[in-house]
Amino acid sequence: MATERRWERGLPSGHLPERASRFPGEVHNVTDARLDAERFLEDLSEVTPPAAPEHWDDILLVVTELAANAIQYAPGPFELRLRQTFDGVHVVVHDTSTTPPAPRPFRPDGGGGGVGWHLIHTLCDQVSVTTTDSGKDIHVFLPW
Repeated sequence: MATERRWERGLPSGHLPERASRFPGEVHNVTDARLDAERFLEDLSEVTPPAAPEHWDDILLVVTELAANAIQYAPGPFELRLRQTFDGVHVVVHDTSTTPPAPRPFRPDGGGGGVGWHLIHTLCDQVSVTTTDSGKDIHVFLPW
């Protein structure tokens, strides 16, 4: 489960919803991150319903991929931040690796992998990566 949560209920008019959660970086945290994202979307949909039903599923899929990649490729904790933008949702995943993600070839032989980063680029309006000495932030913007 997340070690730290921040969420404001009863948002004042004009305030954009946001949520931030930190995870220790264990395998089950992929599910925890997805559940946190789902709670954010439930609250967001009460304020602003999605323009299309698939936007909900796309956001959850991207959060799941980013969390799984953070656990697989970066040691230690990661953070998930979600916030509403004027026309969508901004998702940020911070992890401890300074190595930017790179696409890998798809392995249809059952070896797994190679689809996630391509999928993220397909579903998101924008994708960017910023690195620092302490890790990286992956920013993605999805329609809502």
